[in-house]
Amino acid sequence: MFEDPVVESPCINVCSMNNATGYCQGCYRTIEEIQSWWDYTFNQKADVINKTWARQEAAFD
Repeated sequence: MFEDPVVESPCINVCSMNNATGYCQGCYRTIEEIQSWWDYTFNQKADVINKTWARQEAAFD
């Protein structure tokens, strides 16, 4: 049986929640995504990573 590849946490140790967006200003995850990260499957983590990229892009548009 093969294990899922590892998806590294997007945390960059800039942990400060933006009250207006509900996202961490460092990694662009929600509190729920941060708390659940280690329980997520590979696909769930990949989905969160894609969401964080989109959130970061939107923040700078």
